[in-house]
Amino acid sequence: AILAEFGLPYVYPAAVEEAAGKIGAGITPEEIARRRDMRSSTTFTIDPRDAKDFDDALSISRLPNGNYEVGVHIADVTHYVTPDSIIDKEAQKRATSVYLVDRVVPMLPEHLSNGICSLRPNEEKLTFSCVFEMDENAKVVNHQICRTVTLSDRRFTYEEAQEIIETSKGDFCNEILTLDKLAKILRKQRYENGSVDFDREEVRFDIDENGHPVSVFFKESKDANKLIEEFMLLANRTVAAEIGIPKQRKKPKAFVFRIHDAPDTTRLQDLATIARTFGYKLKTNGTPREINRSINKMLQDVKGKGEENLLSVLAIRSMAKAIYSTDNIGHYGLGFEYYTHFTSPIRRYPDMMVHRLLERYLSGGRSVVHDKLEEQCKHSSAMEQLAANAERSSIKYKQVEYMADRLGETYDGIISGVTEWGLYVELNENKCEGLVPIRDLADDYYDFDERNYSLVGRHTKTRYRLGDEVRIQVARANIERRMLDFALLDDKGRPMSQPDKEPGAKEALRTSQSKRNKRQRYKNRKR
Repeated sequence: AILAEFGLPYVYPAAVEEAAGKIGAGITPEEIARRRDMRSSTTFTIDPRDAKDFDDALSISRLPNGNYEVGVHIADVTHYVTPDSIIDKEAQKRATSVYLVDRVVPMLPEHLSNGICSLRPNEEKLTFSCVFEMDENAKVVNHQICRTVTLSDRRFTYEEAQEIIETSKGDFCNEILTLDKLAKILRKQRYENGSVDFDREEVRFDIDENGHPVSVFFKESKDANKLIEEFMLLANRTVAAEIGIPKQRKKPKAFVFRIHDAPDTTRLQDLATIARTFGYKLKTNGTPREINRSINKMLQDVKGKGEENLLSVLAIRSMAKAIYSTDNIGHYGLGFEYYTHFTSPIRRYPDMMVHRLLERYLSGGRSVVHDKLEEQCKHSSAMEQLAANAERSSIKYKQVEYMADRLGETYDGIISGVTEWGLYVELNENKCEGLVPIRDLADDYYDFDERNYSLVGRHTKTRYRLGDEVRIQVARANIERRMLDFALLDDKGRPMSQPDKEPGAKEALRTSQSKRNKRQRYKNRKR
């Protein structure tokens, strides 16, 4: 229903599936001879435990001069998907894979995304690679962008790689520890150069065989995740600079950049004003590097403090959205002058566009038509935003479904949004978000103070501000409309007002308790 609501596809046309099914791996001696053979290099993938498509792998080896050769190997999707083919047209229309709570709607048919192109262990694969020569201090001495043939020796989950980093034991221990050391140096340099350090937990659900959410957990970014992230950033940045920086004063060729504009000035000033009330100084003038360093210092200083949620949320909201464009203005949030997306062609069409442009330009080809490329960039940006909205909607649906079993229960939370119609509260325990309607705040008339992100009582002068800690009771849950209502509790744990009961509210509460008991019995049987 959510896919239909957002106009997103949920099945593949039979003709596209049939065309994909006819494609073979085609790793012939002739094809290998046209590529750099890296099958003998130690290579592995690190992905989420439930991943089925592996579009990136890392290799590492020691060079005779003592430096490291690190390869970032990406599935060579465009070797198999030719321009204007039936598969290509469908992928271009979709522009991205869509990740909902309970399913993935892939951009490419599964025969390609999970099979032919996926860098599965112990299978020879055709790849497009950035190969770096790096010294002990992670300085890139040399690099090569080329088509390769690779062989993954091992598939790691993030948890397995993290355990090796923490214990210094396990398969390819030395290789993973070396890559982790280099990644940490790269990350430190990136932050020093003005990259913004946003690191927020993502909510995920365990669902039973009927698709019902039975528990909530958080996706946490640890060293293993950050290891992969740093080398993907390095590859994307290198590819963008390779094409973006004009050679011999020639006119730059049309290319796909991932751009991110500077923050909204007004929002940044509002953030600085609110941060000042908590004793933090934030620069709003100066170079992007200086401003971003100032934001990073504030984000670091607020960790673990009561105002952390408020200031980190406001910092994120001050930022522009990243988009695809042929007009390069750099990536403000990362602090990169040149940046693109090269590393995920299985799930993002702009990466396929970049692969094709690389092949064309590295072999001396002329620039493509700028206007047509810009149209594709705009379409990809729009589809990415649509997919993100659908993902958020599916999370909201499951949050409401999960909390519908918990009507009447009380939780601690943080005010995560303030509007003229009420307060949004995010629960500390599970990050589910609901609304305290302004009509239910019956102790006073409340006015919306937009500039200070707060509701203020006209008579009592009581102020509810973004980031304040509150205690709530789960009052109403409407799964179809994906709406969750909370009642604010006073110091004695009593609702500050008695919200209007919907018809059958008591019966709903009893049904909720019954469902909860059934869920518990199901979990006990599973154990």
